[in-house]
Amino acid sequence: MARRRTRRADQRGAALLLAMMILALVTTLTAGMVWHQRRAVQVEAAERARVQAGWVLRGALDWSRLIIREDLRAAQRRAHFYTWGRDAWGTPLAEASLSSFLAADKDNNADAGLDAAISGVIVDAQGKLNLRGLVDGAGKPIPARVQGLQRLCDLLAAPGDTASRVADILAKSLAPRSDSDAGALPIRPEQLTDLGWHGLDPATLGRLAPYVELLPSITPVNINTAPREVLVAAIDGLDTANAERLVQSRLRAPFETLDAVRSVLGDSIKLDETRVGVSSAWFEVSGQLRLDERVVEERSLVQRDGDRVVVRRRERHGFELAPR
Repeated sequence: MARRRTRRADQRGAALLLAMMILALVTTLTAGMVWHQRRAVQVEAAERARVQAGWVLRGALDWSRLIIREDLRAAQRRAHFYTWGRDAWGTPLAEASLSSFLAADKDNNADAGLDAAISGVIVDAQGKLNLRGLVDGAGKPIPARVQGLQRLCDLLAAPGDTASRVADILAKSLAPRSDSDAGALPIRPEQLTDLGWHGLDPATLGRLAPYVELLPSITPVNINTAPREVLVAAIDGLDTANAERLVQSRLRAPFETLDAVRSVLGDSIKLDETRVGVSSAWFEVSGQLRLDERVVEERSLVQRDGDRVVVRRRERHGFELAPR
């Protein structure tokens, strides 16, 4: 009798243990399914936000192109063709809630609860020193222009060999090449950050970035938009005091011609029309879209080519804001 009771107790214990194991297995499987479901929802939400951000930023880019094209038409109606930082394209769009735009659409609910805002700015790319002009068509450095970059580096407290290093990088990478040279010559940089591939350190690039650009073709610096440091680099013999005079003068009215610039500087400073001008054809369009905690930024390089405004380069990246 005692043996039967012991056997039944063992059987009940085994059944209880099996039930607990089954319960643990079901709980584990359920937790895994819930995690995968939640992850799928998060991935779908992120993808939907990415696509929506792309639509909005593409629309913002098209709007910016329209502004630049209209500025071109306005400039063509003037007696002299010039590009001024106080024209319509130069007014940045401060962060604005998308609900303020959607409220005008009766098919959209502005109170949907989505925290979304957009901001943007158009910058004259020819208001910066174009590094593409440091070398000629044969890939040889142009001494006067390298010296101009050196003046800029001195004003920015960049390492003393920066100008010569940049010129050497561009001379090697932009030199004419044949098909047989493709594997032996360095990769041609397409934008400023590409110089980091050739050994230029991030700190130096960070100092230069607000003042220099790498455009697809050689362009003059626009005196109507360039900061004084860039003017010192682009105009031989110009010091910071005279550069500041130019900046203050254009605040009152744009320079419509280079002769107007000469009237301010006098005859002692010569202007090279291949290095400076009063108009621009290249612009940088930057847009930022914030969707709740997600932020998507897009930067585009556009060119006024005749009556068209053509996108030559686009880059986009996203990140998440830190929790509040």
